[in-house]
Amino acid sequence: MKKTLIAMLLGLGTLNLQATLTEDVEVPYVPFEIKMGKHFDVVQANCLTCHSFGYILNQGKQPRSFWKEKVEKMVNAFKAPISKEDQALITDYLAEQYGNGQ
Repeated sequence: MKKTLIAMLLGLGTLNLQATLTEDVEVPYVPFEIKMGKHFDVVQANCLTCHSFGYILNQGKQPRSFWKEKVEKMVNAFKAPISKEDQALITDYLAEQYGNGQ
């Protein structure tokens, strides 16, 4: 009986702590500068549904092969439902807007 009572009190204390800590939490807004370009709509429909544009910007200027591999990784490793046609368009957009010319 004592063990049950102690477990209940610990559980209630944890719930109260969680409610107290989450009341005043504000999530900051980070305005990423997005480059508009050909096929941005495909990027928006396929990439930005899962992660922010910051993920793309944090990669820095990269060659086309890097972007192609990243898009393939999203499909193969993370099971992103992106068609082969859209994969090519996304790679084109990333290489043009965030590529290093290689």
